[in-house]
Amino acid sequence: MKTVVFDLDGTLADTSGDLIAAANACFRQMGEGDLLDASRDAGTALRGGRAMLTLGMQRLGRPLDDATIDVFYPKLLEAYAQDIDSRTYLYPGAMDAVETLKSSGYRVAICTNKPEALADQLLRRLGVRDIWQSMLGADSLAVRKPDPEHLHETTRRAGGDPAQSMLIGDSITDRKTAQAAGVPCVLVTFGPAGGDMSALKPEALLHDYADLPGIVAELIGKAA
Repeated sequence: MKTVVFDLDGTLADTSGDLIAAANACFRQMGEGDLLDASRDAGTALRGGRAMLTLGMQRLGRPLDDATIDVFYPKLLEAYAQDIDSRTYLYPGAMDAVETLKSSGYRVAICTNKPEALADQLLRRLGVRDIWQSMLGADSLAVRKPDPEHLHETTRRAGGDPAQSMLIGDSITDRKTAQAAGVPCVLVTFGPAGGDMSALKPEALLHDYADLPGIVAELIGKAA
């Protein structure tokens, strides 16, 4: 079965606001103010909790301290779990495109470097958990993106063939994952990660989710 696999953060949904709020909660616990800004630091948010904590420490002028980050990373995840969706939104047309693909016979799945429990919680809060035929997070396996096995196993659990899959993402990590897996990659151009997605040379760029079904059919063919 042909399978379309999606990244989550920055691809299906803009989660940066809630991620930054969780990081700022940690900085307040350190006795500091809110060090990150939702508009300026959205790209860093989508690189994960440790990246946000590192950026905050740099703004304080402190040397990089892995021990401090190790202490506060679980606190960040706890704060995020307590307020995971108040600032998060699905991109316009994203779920319409997913529904169209699924009704056309494609398998649809999520492969994310967000911890699985948090990804599951977020998708349920957004009301879109049940549409996916599989969802693997950063801790679902012993490996994670850009290791191709993360993508391959996501596809297999969706009932698909890894050789007939593709990845929709928003970052160099997604691009490297698809390259390692030997499958096409589509990168969205509207995510907070910013930058020039065309420079990563994906097989296609996605400017509007309305265009995705046509791109999928072009890259991996129509579903059987």
